[in-house]
This record gives sequence, structure tokens and C-alpha cells, in this order.
Amino acid sequence: MAAAKDKPAGEDIADYLDKINDAQKRQDCAALIKMMQEITKEPPKLWASSMIGFGARHYKYASGHEGDTFIIGFSPRKQNLALYGLAGLVEQLGLVEKLGKHTTGKGCLYIKKLADVHLPTLQTLIQHAIKHGPEA
Repeated sequence: MAAAKDKPAGEDIADYLDKINDAQKRQDCAALIKMMQEITKEPPKLWASSMIGFGARHYKYASGHEGDTFIIGFSPRKQNLALYGLAGLVEQLGLVEKLGKHTTGKGCLYIKKLADVHLPTLQTLIQHAIKHGPEA
């Protein structure tokens, strides 16, 4: 079962977006895909049936657990958009105030809608994550 998270799901991104009932969330997802694709120069891929990721990297923990994942991505959840690969960067780069309305959790940056955040700051975070990798 865990292996499914380590590989792209293969479902068409457009089909996946069509299943999102909330029109604003669907529009925000399309905008995030465009932004992330322009920055990463990678096509979007659906991972584990609910995460849209860009790029790929192999990881291996000290425990010996290893796998493959995307470098940066997001998931349209019911309550918010979860952005992966950015959480620690907001504080590290001193962009908490500049970014706008958001929360962070274990490894994720959460926003309710794109209109709540300063898009150039979000682009800066994505660029930094891509340039410096997951340990940034």
C-alpha cells in the first residue's frame, strides 16, 4: 500500500481537476499548476491519487526507508490547499508577513485560496525550493 505514494498515479490531471466540485479551488489548482510548471520546467503528475507534483527525487532516511517523491507539489484538500516542500522556507527566508494568510504544519504550507497570499512571494518560495532542494 505504501508503494502507491512513491509513484505517480497515472491519472490525467485534467480529469482529476474536473472532479473538484469547488469552482474557486479548481481555478486555484489550475493557477498553481501553471505557476509550478513554469518555475520547475516539469510537467504535473498525479501522485497517490490526490497530490499534484513536479519533478522527482529519490530519498533515503537513516532508518533505511527510501522511496521516490516529487520535489514540489500540492494537494487540493477540503479545507485548504496543502503545498508541499515550502513549509520551513517561509520562516527561514523571513517571508511570514509578506506571504499573507497561511498556516504551516509538518512539512506543508496551507492556504485557503490563492487570493489570500502574495503571489510573487509564493513564486519566490517555489523558486528557492527548486534551486536548493528539500534540505533548503
